[in-house]
Amino acid sequence: MSKTQVARFDNEERYRELGYAIAYYRKRRGMTQEQLAGHIGISRQHMGGIEAPNMVRAVSLEVLFNIATVLEIEPYMLLKFNPEK
Repeated sequence: MSKTQVARFDNEERYRELGYAIAYYRKRRGMTQEQLAGHIGISRQHMGGIEAPNMVRAVSLEVLFNIATVLEIEPYMLLKFNPEK
């Protein structure tokens, strides 16, 4: 790849998996999307967009870290999601 070419990445599946992970751990804590969103300072609609499998909603590290803190898990668990473990 030359210096003028820009790499194109397709992270759609990663965002989908991240949304599944957030929903999984949120439900394990007995929280609604609205409750989690309120704790981290975003709207319920934004939270719903993050979890929705048919949407690709980018998540900042700050939001990711805040979600993990509220869910009382390490952030890597959201990125390396495996519901069997």
